[in-house]
Amino acid sequence: MVSDIKQAPESSTGEPGTDQEAAAKVKHPVSGHPVPEHTDARALNLPWILERTRIWTRRALILALRVSRLVVTGLRHIRPGIRYLWRALLRRWRRSLEFRTVAVTIVLSMVSFAVVGAYLSNQIANNLFQERLKQAESESRYYVKQVQDTFDGSQANDQSSVITLVYDTLKAVEGNGSVIQRRYVFEAMPEQTKPRNRWVESRASDQLTVRVIPPALRKSVQESGKDQYWASTEFPVGNQDHPGIAVGNKVTFNGTVYELYLLYDLDTAQQTLDEIQNVLWAGGAALILMIGGIAWYVTRNVVSPVSHAAVVSEKLAAGQLQERMVVKGEDEVARLGASFNHMAASLQEQITQLATLSQMQQRFVSDVSHELRTPLTTVRMAAEVLFDARDDFDPINKRSAELLYNQVERFQSLLSDLLEISRFDAGAAVLDSEPTDIFQVVSHVIDGASPVAAEYGSEVRLTSRHKRIIVEMDARRIDRILRNLLLNAVEHGEGKPVHVSVAANHDAVAISVRDFGIGMTAAETARVFDRFWRADPARARTTGGSGLGLSIAAEDTKLHNGWLQAWGRKGSGSNFRLTLPLKKGGTIVKSPLQLEPADIHLPGAAPERQMLVLDAGDPPPERGSTADPSPGDASSPPPALPPVLPPAGNDDADTAQGGTAP
Repeated sequence: MVSDIKQAPESSTGEPGTDQEAAAKVKHPVSGHPVPEHTDARALNLPWILERTRIWTRRALILALRVSRLVVTGLRHIRPGIRYLWRALLRRWRRSLEFRTVAVTIVLSMVSFAVVGAYLSNQIANNLFQERLKQAESESRYYVKQVQDTFDGSQANDQSSVITLVYDTLKAVEGNGSVIQRRYVFEAMPEQTKPRNRWVESRASDQLTVRVIPPALRKSVQESGKDQYWASTEFPVGNQDHPGIAVGNKVTFNGTVYELYLLYDLDTAQQTLDEIQNVLWAGGAALILMIGGIAWYVTRNVVSPVSHAAVVSEKLAAGQLQERMVVKGEDEVARLGASFNHMAASLQEQITQLATLSQMQQRFVSDVSHELRTPLTTVRMAAEVLFDARDDFDPINKRSAELLYNQVERFQSLLSDLLEISRFDAGAAVLDSEPTDIFQVVSHVIDGASPVAAEYGSEVRLTSRHKRIIVEMDARRIDRILRNLLLNAVEHGEGKPVHVSVAANHDAVAISVRDFGIGMTAAETARVFDRFWRADPARARTTGGSGLGLSIAAEDTKLHNGWLQAWGRKGSGSNFRLTLPLKKGGTIVKSPLQLEPADIHLPGAAPERQMLVLDAGDPPPERGSTADPSPGDASSPPPALPPVLPPAGNDDADTAQGGTAP
């Protein structure tokens, strides 16, 4: 820097300083080290300039990075807001008839007004232009004739008089007063063969030039005779460009042909058109707001009773049977409200009657079941005494004692099921949930069904990839469900194997019981959980039963917030699937097992399965043993859940369900 370059003071003797003082006369502007005196100043400033450039470049990059981060952050905050607003509008559009009607009315009104406004504006602009054009053509013919007559009658023959005559004549064309009504451009035609008047080449008003004339108009005027032509153009007036009309003609003076263009300013007409358009826009906006308000008022008067009816109907569906609509007036909406209230009253009366009848039936079943328990106990005790002494009877009495004992057992089972159903109907059934290993329950059920399976000659095969699955459930009710499913499968399996599969995912566990017996049709599958229903009423039931087992199983599944579904096909057997949430009160998204068995239509190779086979003569596994026969420490923690076995499929063909639908 110049301020950093200092000159050493001279010695008192007038001689130069020492060598060190001479070396210190000049210092480097950046490093501060001394440099020789003969070093160029530009060379001294170059490193400093490079250093400052590098610093400012880095600062600019940092500033750009910070600005870009601010922009990205703003976009990240704005985008969710826009997305939320768009979703809110879509939700409002789908759910509000009033909003949809008003929005459609406003949009259609805006489109209609835009079309009508554009048409009116175009017509007004065209009419204003045509009117001004006719006026310009008429005035141009008059003033061009006047100019030509003046030139023809002129006796000027010197330069001064010719210039004065042309100037005065063209000045008169502009009009009188301070306001210029017309502007002119006076230009000699190029390339004339006749002798030309060199005193006047061109004239124009208000500092205009021939460049403001469209080339097409000049060409038409130059190639014509005495015809008049016009064209739209723009020319400068002060600091602005005004729209206008240029009308061109030919005039002659002293043998020279000139192009005379009269320019008419359309700025006043343009201002008038702008004012009309502003009025149209303002009136249109006010009209659209008025139409929107009217549409909102009318739609609200029509939709409000409908919305009120929807709210009342939702309350009626929720059990508030006393809710009614408010009826005002005698119009169509009032008649609709009166009809709705009459319908609601009729429904309330019928529902009350049905509820009373249902309560009476439930009370009757419960009372009869309770009243029958005492005599049934007495009859059972007598039947047991006769059954124990049957060996002393003759064959006929012996057979009668056996039949009496068996039917009393069946009657007692039916009575127990009726009592359980009455508790479900009365809403008195509650869950006693606690964390339990599902394999303990499954093993206990298989243990209990082993004698029946041995009698039918069937084998029960347990399939699972898990060693331990803890479920919060009522073990007694799940045991009853699985026992019903397994005994039904054994009874209808016709001596073929019965497969029990267990699988789990992150929120549910599924147990399926698959048999290969007579199967069911789609109609039979749809009714399999109905009370006292049988696929073939004439078919003997050797295992007994009341016809309420699957109905009770469906009610137990509902208490667990689970799914109980059935699949069947004639000649291919049937499959019952029980799906339970792992946690009490949890929800099921997808069952770990598919309902339609994979052995019916298998798209690829079957996955590897681990099985526990229980033959008819084999003893059942010990309670609490795992379903996986592979060696390992039974006390080890449960492994992570593997892929579901078999793959989950669509619950489509021939399904029936109990509990919550998937």
